[in-house]
Amino acid sequence: MAFGIKRDELIAWKKAVRNGEIAFLTHYWIDERFPGCKTVTKAGCSDIEKLSQWGKRYGLKREWIDMRDDYPHFDLFGEHERKILVKEGLSAQLKRFGLL
Repeated sequence: MAFGIKRDELIAWKKAVRNGEIAFLTHYWIDERFPGCKTVTKAGCSDIEKLSQWGKRYGLKREWIDMRDDYPHFDLFGEHERKILVKEGLSAQLKRFGLL
């Protein structure tokens, strides 16, 4: 279950993904399969090769790309999510979702 994002944030993320940009969308998230994780960040890009190469820098495998809904993305959560957001300089998301 996703919550804590605004419609305009989702629309902007989808537009950036469609335009071939590496785009990030963080939101609160509850999934019993991942206890202790309260957020997820979707790192997306419609250019699969570009997304795959970006993910490689962080040890993410191409087969982990979620191809659902015409918005290819990696789901980042837990300590991996925090480390990637720090390296990408996304301090606003880190602060907003209490990931520092």
